[in-house]
Amino acid sequence: MRTATIQRDTNETRIKLDLNLDSAKTGDYRHNTGVGFFDHMLDHVARHGRLALHITCDGDTHVDDHHTVEDVGIALGEAITQATGDKRGIERYGSATVPMDESLARVALDLSGRPALVFRVQSNSFNDPAGKIGTFDTQLVKEFFNAVANHAKMNLHIEVPWGENNHHIAEAVFKAFGRSLRDAVKVTGDDVPSTKGTL
Repeated sequence: MRTATIQRDTNETRIKLDLNLDSAKTGDYRHNTGVGFFDHMLDHVARHGRLALHITCDGDTHVDDHHTVEDVGIALGEAITQATGDKRGIERYGSATVPMDESLARVALDLSGRPALVFRVQSNSFNDPAGKIGTFDTQLVKEFFNAVANHAKMNLHIEVPWGENNHHIAEAVFKAFGRSLRDAVKVTGDDVPSTKGTL
C-alpha cells in the first residue's frame, strides 16, 4: 500500500493529512479545512483521483484563507512525493480534459522530480485580486496548485480555454487534476519510467 501521513504545524496552520493511493474504498475522503468551498474542491480531487484522502486544518482563516489553502497544497504535494517513493512502476504521466457545463479544463502532469506550474485560465475573475467564488478568492486556486507542484516536484499544466461561471471553472480544474493524478500514479510496470533510471 502506497501511503503517506503528513503533520504540518506552523504559526499559521496546523494540518494533518493522510493519503492512500491504493485504497479499494471508493469515496474514502474527509476534508475539514475551515474553508467550505475548498473542502468541496478537495472532495473532487479525491473522488475523481480514486484516492483515500483525509485532511484536517486549523488555520488562521480569521485573517483570510490564503495560508490554509497554500499549506494544504504543500502538505498534499509532500504526501504525493512520500507515497510514490522512488516511483518504480508508475505510469508517471497523466492528463485529463473535463467539461463542467459551459467550462472546459485541461490538465497534464508529469511526476518528473522537477517542479513547474503553467496556469492558463481564460477568466478575468481568476486574474483579478478581487475575484470571488462566494467568499473564496479565485486567485487561491493557482496558489494551491503552485504549492502542490512545488512539493510533489511535478510538472503541472492547467488550461481553461473557455468558461464563464467561476465555480464551474474551478470544479472542472480540480476534477481534471484528480483524474490526471490517478493516471500518473497507476502502477503499470516494474521499473522507473525514465532513461536516467531515477526520478
